[in-house]
Amino acid sequence: MKFVTAAVAFVAALLSGAAQKLPWQTPGSEGGNPQQLVHFLYPQQITLQAGKPQTIEMHFRINEGLHINSHVPRQKSLIRTDLVEAEPAGVKIAAVDFPEGVDYAFPADPAQKLSVYNGEFVLKMHLTAARGNHLLEGGLRYQACDTNTCFPPRTLPVEIDVIGQ
Repeated sequence: MKFVTAAVAFVAALLSGAAQKLPWQTPGSEGGNPQQLVHFLYPQQITLQAGKPQTIEMHFRINEGLHINSHVPRQKSLIRTDLVEAEPAGVKIAAVDFPEGVDYAFPADPAQKLSVYNGEFVLKMHLTAARGNHLLEGGLRYQACDTNTCFPPRTLPVEIDVIGQ
């Protein structure tokens, strides 16, 4: 009888969601609005000298235990990390520089190296802004993976308030 009671309690705990979740599996990660596995850290606002080309650094962090493909993956079939930005009137983006990826191999196939980002990484955006306030909107497109699974591709919204003075 004690065994049956313990088994019923165990099954009830599993069904009620009491099972331990992985670090990136928190409420909101299921359904139509998946949780982001990469986070835009800063800047949220920048002030630039109007009309002068400048470079800003955009800082991102990947959740612990995950990696994303670099901007230049070694295999064409892999989804590269990319920044898609919409230039508002008064802002001209000349280029975005991505860092080099680091070598990564899955434990099951250590000979096959991938080019990935993990931890924190920085993109350098070269832009010129006219005088005034401008909202630079875009998205970081990425595919995150752990040592066993790759998640569906996601786009992280990125917004920066650009002030040209």
